[in-house]
Amino acid sequence: MPAPNEMTPKQLMRLIGTPECPSLIDVTLSEDVAKNPYLVPGAAQHDHNDLSGLAAKLQGQSALIICQKGKKLSQGVAAWLASEGISAEFLQGGNLGWATTDGAPRVPLAAIPPLQNGQTLWVTRHRPKVDRIACPWLIRRFVDPNARFLFVSPSEINAVAERFNATPFDIEDTFWSHRGAFCTFDTMIEEFGLKTPALERLALVVRAADTNRHDLAPAAAGLLAVSVGLSRQYKDDQAQMLAGFAIYDALYRWARDGFDEGHDWPSNRG
Repeated sequence: MPAPNEMTPKQLMRLIGTPECPSLIDVTLSEDVAKNPYLVPGAAQHDHNDLSGLAAKLQGQSALIICQKGKKLSQGVAAWLASEGISAEFLQGGNLGWATTDGAPRVPLAAIPPLQNGQTLWVTRHRPKVDRIACPWLIRRFVDPNARFLFVSPSEINAVAERFNATPFDIEDTFWSHRGAFCTFDTMIEEFGLKTPALERLALVVRAADTNRHDLAPAAAGLLAVSVGLSRQYKDDQAQMLAGFAIYDALYRWARDGFDEGHDWPSNRG
């Protein structure tokens, strides 16, 4: 019988990428990480010996604890957090169980930029529209929930990146950018190992909207219209980004669960 504070990989797969996902905390030992250098999407590493620091970091948020096999480390940490009044579960089977679950993506640690004060730091052009909202959404939901994004003048991106050790994205001649016909959102899905049917379906819409190829996906015209509208509605790029996240949360659920649903006005009503 499953433990009352145990979550299965299948249950977690329904939560990852949504605002309802708990904080995912990976407490795998460093020697085990070296053998299997991947994370469950959205998971943050934390030393299992620093439990008070973890409790402070969570700030009362519910958590799912992950270790190599879903045994002593994750169960012990989850139980300790529960004793502090923090809602905590552990992942059944741990990282190894996740790795053998059909369709479960894994983020390679080598793809994640170095952390700055416990978070990845990114920089791009100001006044975002499509790719520069979609990419931060993808990173926050699937790679680093604490990621910070800087929006600056195009001429200052490289200097800001160098001065603040930030990772530039969605600008020419950088690693995290367009590649041929594919946009930066596509690049991130590829490099972060996030090729799921839902994200690839969403990526097609983002690509079509971002590259003015609305023939690729009917939803692209709507995404562009909403994106332009948000850019006119908000002067502050950070506020616009957060407002845009709600759009991508909805598009992700459409791409995952509702892409084949249509809507029409019945003509046979009396």
